[in-house]
Amino acid sequence: MRALVAAALAALLAAPAAAQVADLVDRSAFRVCADPANVPLSSEDGSGFENKIAELMAGSLGVPVRYTWFPQVIGFTRQTLQAGKCDVIMGYAQGDELVLNTNHYYTSTHVIVTRRDSDLADVDTLTDPRLQGRRIGVVAGAPPTTHAARLGLVKDAKPYDMMVDRRVEHPSEDMLDDVENGVTDAALLWGPIGGPLVKARPDLQATPLLKEEASPRLVFRITMGVRPGDDVWKRELNSQIRRNQAAIDTILRDAGVPILDDFGKGLKPTG
Repeated sequence: MRALVAAALAALLAAPAAAQVADLVDRSAFRVCADPANVPLSSEDGSGFENKIAELMAGSLGVPVRYTWFPQVIGFTRQTLQAGKCDVIMGYAQGDELVLNTNHYYTSTHVIVTRRDSDLADVDTLTDPRLQGRRIGVVAGAPPTTHAARLGLVKDAKPYDMMVDRRVEHPSEDMLDDVENGVTDAALLWGPIGGPLVKARPDLQATPLLKEEASPRLVFRITMGVRPGDDVWKRELNSQIRRNQAAIDTILRDAGVPILDDFGKGLKPTG
């Protein structure tokens, strides 16, 4: 009996705390925290594909989008979502402990970017012997860089920073400039960045890396991140993702994002 009473009291005490968390969600707008210069994902001018998905979600909910802009550097989540300045962060990798993840709305992978006229144009795995001794652009700390290190490719690699203020630095564009101009022979990029950026560069191509079996994985499921405890909001967003999945896929494909099947083994079929 004492255990039952204690459990009941615990439930009663927990209820107001949960309500306080839920009350942080502003139902008058789809409040998004995003980087103002993280092209092609998000941009203050609304041109990023995550901006377009946010507009789609807001329209389905019948509210406007309202942004809090903040550079996606260390402390981004703590100073935005956790501080109550928004209710969702778009494009969050599944499994991150800083947020409560919705269901994923797409799956993607890293890519290798080469010139179309390069002898590396048909390379689709980092174990290809033709990559040995070649200068490859890598992002410091990114999963493909670990693969490159294990395969002995980093001794000739050119590193680029990951966590920067993209209002003043543009490492992804710099990587592609270097491939285009022959400074490097290839570049390893997250597909949702490399794919869309390559669309504007006809001399370049982005090939999904689907054959890497060693750790760390290169394929990730992408979700929307909400505050831990916002379970009702999470379920509502899950419902909206399910209803709008076809439209989300169209936005991603139009942007040039390589979207994969749920198992990450191949490109997601159209239709």
